[in-house]
Amino acid sequence: MQIDKLRGKELDQLFQAILSLKNIDECYEFFDDLCTINEIQSLAQRLEVARMLQHGYTYHKIELETGASTATISRVKRCLNYGNDSYQMTLDRVHNEKQEQDSQ
Repeated sequence: MQIDKLRGKELDQLFQAILSLKNIDECYEFFDDLCTINEIQSLAQRLEVARMLQHGYTYHKIELETGASTATISRVKRCLNYGNDSYQMTLDRVHNEKQEQDSQ
């Protein structure tokens, strides 16, 4: 796991801060203060690329819909295939939460 090279007090503090956020509005406010708009959009884009790859979209379709470069798409695909399964875990959780909300 590459993140082990970064592990430390500051990163633990960042992740604890993220875990302390209670709702979408708090997330928007925190990430607005923490990151530039481009950084936030890049993170969101990678997650959308992962979702689209999982659903079998082609690189061309992903490029057109997200504006992601083929390098970004390839990097995300490599993480999906050889990473920590975190994209899958989080996308599954978001999907399940949406289904629960839709059924209420």
